[in-house]
Amino acid sequence: MLVPVGGIFPALEDLNEYTQIVVIWPTTWATACLREVSVSETPSLLDAAVALRAGALTSRGLTESVLVTADRLDSLLGSFITRFDDFALAAADRADAELAAGRDRGPLHGIPVAVKDIIAMSAGPTTAQSVVLDRAWGADKDAPVVARLREAGAVITGKTTTMEFGCGRPERTAPFPMPRNPWDPDTWPGGSSAGTATGISAGMFLAGLGSDTGGSIRIPAALCGITGLKPTFGRVPKSGCVPLGYSLDHIGPMARSAADCGVVLAAISGRHHSDPDSVGAPFEMTETDADLSGLRIGVARTGHFPPTADPALEDVFDSAVAQLGQLGAAIAEVELPLYAEMATAGAVTLASEALAYHRGDMTTRWNDYLATTRAVIARGSMVSGADYVQAQRVRRAGQSALGQLFAEVDVVIVPTMSITAPKLADYLDGAAPLSFHAHTEYWNSVGNPVLAVPIGSNATGMPLSMQIAGRPFDEAAVIRVGTAFQARTDHHLRVPALAHADARHRLKGART
Repeated sequence: MLVPVGGIFPALEDLNEYTQIVVIWPTTWATACLREVSVSETPSLLDAAVALRAGALTSRGLTESVLVTADRLDSLLGSFITRFDDFALAAADRADAELAAGRDRGPLHGIPVAVKDIIAMSAGPTTAQSVVLDRAWGADKDAPVVARLREAGAVITGKTTTMEFGCGRPERTAPFPMPRNPWDPDTWPGGSSAGTATGISAGMFLAGLGSDTGGSIRIPAALCGITGLKPTFGRVPKSGCVPLGYSLDHIGPMARSAADCGVVLAAISGRHHSDPDSVGAPFEMTETDADLSGLRIGVARTGHFPPTADPALEDVFDSAVAQLGQLGAAIAEVELPLYAEMATAGAVTLASEALAYHRGDMTTRWNDYLATTRAVIARGSMVSGADYVQAQRVRRAGQSALGQLFAEVDVVIVPTMSITAPKLADYLDGAAPLSFHAHTEYWNSVGNPVLAVPIGSNATGMPLSMQIAGRPFDEAAVIRVGTAFQARTDHHLRVPALAHADARHRLKGART
């Protein structure tokens, strides 16, 4: 009998006594089960990887479990646009057979993951959540990042929802699922990597891929209480991904923890001939500890705490800073150079580069685009060549000035968002524009790696988040800080109430 617990526990077969779980599960999982209260801790990718190798679960059981969770919750949350259940179960069986035969592809081997639906996969169409995109686009082969996930043994369960072409806002009449935040389904989960964030948060898969042109990994990670990493520009090949801003686009991992993100990054990074921007510098995940002695952390506050910020943000952020100091890091207040100027440069760059890709279809299929997508892309028609060149000069100046700052500190931390998830109706009606509250685009303009991690919640229990940014190609530093913080806190382990309810339902079934 399949008994999926919390959406992530594998099958429990032939267990007559419920307390037998203690024997076969790591302590935190077993304790959560035996309390028979809401399951507030779910295993990470790395937890599951250890259990797979210990024989405590199988990839088949784990995959069946998360697919059942998707059956129960996806109609509400709108995480998937396409599911590959049969392919996923076949991949899980292969993973089990390979592991049993002694072929271990690494920590992703046998782990259920999902991919944002602007990244090409041969298993099914890429829609970019638009009726405009030709369904044959990218259908002949996997994007390099997808091929690398498969080579690492990951079990790809489906493609996740986004915004049209990764920008704009969804509309109620669009023929695609509407993403909702697992922490409160009446709120918006953030975008544009919405489905990947909601699916991880609710336990439909353990990790996934998003893309980030101005914050599209970090914003939904922040609003859904998970971890998301925008790597250094060029670290991960972006070919096979529908472009939005050629010089701003990044593909990166999303997962429950910083360490999990590092595992996925190690699998997908490195040069690929199809992307001339990619570099021959694959990331290697190494063990880290919670001691940050000798690390210099800069805290940037200017512009990140507007009057409209959530009342809890500053106290929660200050608490996170204090905890990093208690781990041994040296803390200093810093200013991000050219912060306002870089926002303008990024907006000019995005509008121009988006129009460059969409110009033909915008001319012939204007009415097929959603209104908010048209508004974002059409701005490019007001950008001259001189404007674009000047924007790139500002970006280069910002990169240079930021490099000088990083001579004095090892990482910089800032809030990810100044608010928690807005009401879905307000967002769809344009009354809650997230761009005014996101502190993410700066890092796309400079290209540095940046990790978003949950740091607590506001008075209503909605997640808050901070970003940890590092030098170019120093993802190791940001993951080190994120992992140390998460070793000290449990914010990343908390799951939404609807996942608690789903787990409780299954716990009752496990005892019958």
